[in-house]
Amino acid sequence: MNSFVINHLHVVFGTKNRVPLIEPELEQSIYNYIGGIGRNLGIPILKIGGMSDHIHLLMMLPATISLSKTMHNIKGSSSRWINDQFFQDNEFKWQGGYSAFSVSLSNIDKVKQYIERQKIHHQYYSYEEEHRGFLRRHNIIE
Repeated sequence: MNSFVINHLHVVFGTKNRVPLIEPELEQSIYNYIGGIGRNLGIPILKIGGMSDHIHLLMMLPATISLSKTMHNIKGSSSRWINDQFFQDNEFKWQGGYSAFSVSLSNIDKVKQYIERQKIHHQYYSYEEEHRGFLRRHNIIE
């Protein structure tokens, strides 16, 4: 018997203590590297974007790997690579946690656009306001 899983997730995680270390000239290299981690793990990453202190991923998580294992691999491997490439004193670290929200097929394009428009969005809302909004919309907080 085969297993069929469609599991789209919008994942958000930040730099440790929200230190703004992801400079514009580093962004694309970091996004490309994280995309490569996804490919190597068999996890399609459909969109990556963010700001200097956090990243958004839209990914399709297969049935064969847990979200916690996926995030451990993405954050661990990328932080090592980022330090090797850009911060030889191991200054770069991701925060300990992450937030992940399921995305229906009907909202895939909307989430892609949202991730693409992070620079515009954050002219009006801080990361903290954005994150609290996600938690409220998904009934995690009131």
